Amino acid sequence: MLFTQQETSLSESHVTSNNTDQKAIAIWLLVCCATIFGMIILGGITRLTGSGLSMVQWEPIMGILPPLNQTEWQESFLLYQQFPEYQLKNFHMSLDDFKSIFWFEYGHRLLGRSIGMIFLLPFLFFLFKRKIEKALTPKLITMFVLGGLQGLMGWYMVKSGLVNDPHVSQYRLTAHLGLAIVIYGYMLWVALGLLYPKINNDKHNPSLSRLALIISTVIFITALSGGFVAGTHAGFAFNTFPLMDGRLIPVGLFDLSPVWRNFFENIVTVQFDHRVLATLLFLLIPVFWFKAGKLELAPLAKTGSHLLLAALALQITLGISTLLLVVPVALAAAHQAGAIVLLTASLFVSQQLHR
Repeated sequence: MLFTQQETSLSESHVTSNNTDQKAIAIWLLVCCATIFGMIILGGITRLTGSGLSMVQWEPIMGILPPLNQTEWQESFLLYQQFPEYQLKNFHMSLDDFKSIFWFEYGHRLLGRSIGMIFLLPFLFFLFKRKIEKALTPKLITMFVLGGLQGLMGWYMVKSGLVNDPHVSQYRLTAHLGLAIVIYGYMLWVALGLLYPKINNDKHNPSLSRLALIISTVIFITALSGGFVAGTHAGFAFNTFPLMDGRLIPVGLFDLSPVWRNFFENIVTVQFDHRVLATLLFLLIPVFWFKAGKLELAPLAKTGSHLLLAALALQITLGISTLLLVVPVALAAAHQAGAIVLLTASLFVSQQLHR
């Protein structure tokens, strides 16, 4: 009897310790998510201010330090002057003007490197202390590998603008944005799984869970379409709502050949697609919220459905305002942030329903 009580006590102690470790890892991952969120927003501001091509070299180690004196600033500016963006677009730029765009791109790259350290150092600590469960290790390694690929993708994107036509490829820009969102979403999903482990109850609703995942997928696709809107500068055209050039379905949707190019290169089609996807979310999310309200769900799932609807209202408002006011930097950055907030809400409610 004594041994049984001791074994029970040790077992409970192990479970408590394990739960504490899981929560600590989850909090670390959520901190990483917050920094990635900031990275996505800063990346959007860098693009909106035309700062993305101001650093024409990729120096993962030495590039940590910015120019520290007038001579180094002049050297950086001279390097920039050798590329088409300066020669064709910014030939009027002074050194002070150059500094104003340099700092955005520098901050973006520095934050990217910081995220790597914020992830790697705690990962090594948890690994050394044997606090990571065996099933979790490959997931964390996948996150780290994806982060490294994201750095390479960022430079691959920048290189597309260091050519005769100083314009970053919308394909590479969207791939860079999409990979950032994938890393964020995957990390968030794993963190939520650690904070809210699966439980068995009779409140699970498979159809509502599927709808939640469909919504998350549509949000992701809509965000990708937003990348093409940004990459083609389609947001600066057709600044009316709900009509485009006085029409519900604008003229010129399929002017390019072959047809597939219109979805990625034709500003009419690119903006129209983004509107259609946003409208689809405008329909899907209230339906989900209404269905969730009629079911007996766990409290957190109910709360998640309310947050999802509120995030949709905010994002639709930001999107329309950004369009009507012709893409002011602050509103456009807020709209990009709103997309991540909306995705966060959808993943949260999906996770709660899948518990």
